[in-house]
Amino acid sequence: MSTGRDTTAPPSARSTEPQPLSEDVPPRGEERTDPTMSDPAKSPERTLLPTASGAETLAAVRGMLRGHRLLACGAVGVLVAGTGIGLLTAPLLGHIVDLVVEDRGTGSLHLPMVLLVVVALVRGGATALGSSLVARLGETVLAALRERFIERALRLPLERVEEAGSGDLVSRVTGDVSKIAKSVRQALPEFARSTLTILLTLVGLAVLDWRFLLAALLAMPVQWLSVRWYLRRAAPVYAAHRVATGALQHQLLDSMGGVRTVRAFRLNEAHTALVARRSQSAVDLAVRGTRVVTGFFSRLNLAEFIGLSAVLVTGFWLVDRETVSIGTATAAALYFHSLFNPINAALFLIDDAQSAGASLARLVGVSSLAGESGPEDAPRPVDGTVEVSGLGYSYVSGHPVLEGVDLKVAGGERIALVGASGAGKTTLAKLIAGVHQPSAGTIRLGGTGTGELGPAGIRQAVTLISQEVHVFAGPLAEDLRLARPGATEEELRAALTTVDALDWVSALPEGLDTVVGEGGHRLTVTQAQHLALARLVLADPPIAILDEATADAGSAGARVLEAAALRALEGRTGLLVAHRLPQAATADRVVVLDRGRVVETGTHEQLVAAGGRYAALWAAWSDSRKGGEGSGVVPEQAGASEPGVAKSASGSATSTPGTAKSASESVASEPSAAKSAAKSVASEPGAAKSGEERTDSVLEAAKSATRSAASEPEAAKSPPASAPSDPGAAEREPVAAED
Repeated sequence: MSTGRDTTAPPSARSTEPQPLSEDVPPRGEERTDPTMSDPAKSPERTLLPTASGAETLAAVRGMLRGHRLLACGAVGVLVAGTGIGLLTAPLLGHIVDLVVEDRGTGSLHLPMVLLVVVALVRGGATALGSSLVARLGETVLAALRERFIERALRLPLERVEEAGSGDLVSRVTGDVSKIAKSVRQALPEFARSTLTILLTLVGLAVLDWRFLLAALLAMPVQWLSVRWYLRRAAPVYAAHRVATGALQHQLLDSMGGVRTVRAFRLNEAHTALVARRSQSAVDLAVRGTRVVTGFFSRLNLAEFIGLSAVLVTGFWLVDRETVSIGTATAAALYFHSLFNPINAALFLIDDAQSAGASLARLVGVSSLAGESGPEDAPRPVDGTVEVSGLGYSYVSGHPVLEGVDLKVAGGERIALVGASGAGKTTLAKLIAGVHQPSAGTIRLGGTGTGELGPAGIRQAVTLISQEVHVFAGPLAEDLRLARPGATEEELRAALTTVDALDWVSALPEGLDTVVGEGGHRLTVTQAQHLALARLVLADPPIAILDEATADAGSAGARVLEAAALRALEGRTGLLVAHRLPQAATADRVVVLDRGRVVETGTHEQLVAAGGRYAALWAAWSDSRKGGEGSGVVPEQAGASEPGVAKSASGSATSTPGTAKSASESVASEPSAAKSAAKSVASEPGAAKSGEERTDSVLEAAKSATRSAASEPEAAKSPPASAPSDPGAAEREPVAAED
């Protein structure tokens, strides 16, 4: 259940098609597109969430550091002190060399040796403290960034998230956050120490003799060219690898989330190939990154050879001229040799910095997105009326899914939305719930326009329950309190009693305190929907929308849930996207949609008597029951799909010649499919090509039923039903064709 927003969207039953990622990656700050697949021959693109530019990323980091200046200054100060003390090691060793050369005796070595031990201890302590302060600073900033990201992601319009696909957002909140956290804990302290060591060592060389510094600087051109060569190649590779990883994540969610549909239509090999191609794309980019790193370090080795050779030659020349002592030349050589590790570490950590920078830019890109906007003092709806006037909506410009829809619902009235696949039922429900914004027309809830209410006002007025319900991890009582945080245990039990769920909740090991969700007690589909209906009762909105909320529960579970839904809707306006025709028959009024328009409205009896579209659906179901198949699937009307209707990015499942179809199966595209592409898929040779096409299986017993190629992007799946029907029992209820 969600309040005003459908947050229960499952992965699509269809999948995405990878395309090779080129070395040229769009600049940061621009939105990327990634191919999604509905037909291997046709690859539409989905728009990914934005990635921040380098300037935007730095500005965001500076903003988060402003509140921690004292900690930042303390960390830098301690590291500088520790590094400076550590630089005394080379001069002390050089002094020992001079003492040996001058044959001062072993007694003269005692003090330098003691000083070396003191320097090592002090340097070690300062380095440990400084690294701890740097790590603490990094973790604090990372926590702030993570919280900001989550807060903004949860407020993003669902429509925008669906365009990008769930995998893009999931990869950012998991993989990208992990990459930055690793860099903060390991790379950042080491990089800070290495950078300070390099700078202070160069100062030390200048103190010994400025000519040693010039000799050491001969390595810098090679190092600079190496870094430039590396950055020019590494940045695009790492950015592309993060995108490829997100695409792989999306594909895995897509295939596993729709595993039942994949198996039903024998798409196992096709989806395995899709995952393999996504994986190979990510692997190829990782290999390219490894090759770049190898070439980078081979160039750094050349720089080390040039620099050390120059320092040794300079030392020999200065000693020969008696300008410096052997000990001083030794200290200079040790200084430069001590630069090997920090320089290599700093430049090697650029590798991690590039990867972490790409991840940071992806997080900042989402964090900088504008959230939902609305009036601060939004008016409250006065009642549960719903008024839709001239409503239109298109997922892709020029391909309307709804057009000129007018509908008035009185307060407390129960309306069933019925129609063939692609008619616009789910889209209309989501528009009323505020999930999408209409392309044309107006929606008024309780006498107030949705523009005046704003997102927060719509959520207070409307609660949407879809067929896929998320059970949050934790005690069951806390799951219910999401709808009403201050609810008492008595109120929770009353809500469960209303939807007839108290018995099974009381039978759980710890009752309301039982941990459910991930890692806890596993709830059935029917039990999860019971929780959603109980949340509806607790939220107590004036308007409730049930979008095929009983579709996944099976016939027996659906009967239980339908009875519970009727009790949950008491005293409030209800809109039901009807999955079963008897469910529509019990509504106060039935609204029939066809090709995005309202074509019939009235009671069940009136529409059956009128002999129109609804009567045809009812007759088809009646014929199927007489034929003894009892599947309850209502065949769609021929030509029900509208040519050019926008297809969901993930694609609706389409039957093809040679695909085995069970009489009990109906095909439906997943509710969460991204609505970004407008590619058409032909369901049968010669069939009209539509952006939303899908062919539902036809009941073998109902020979008169015709096939259709229509599907609305967010349609829900109809459950299989194959047991013979019993005219006197409700075991197999009729199923209305889905969006």
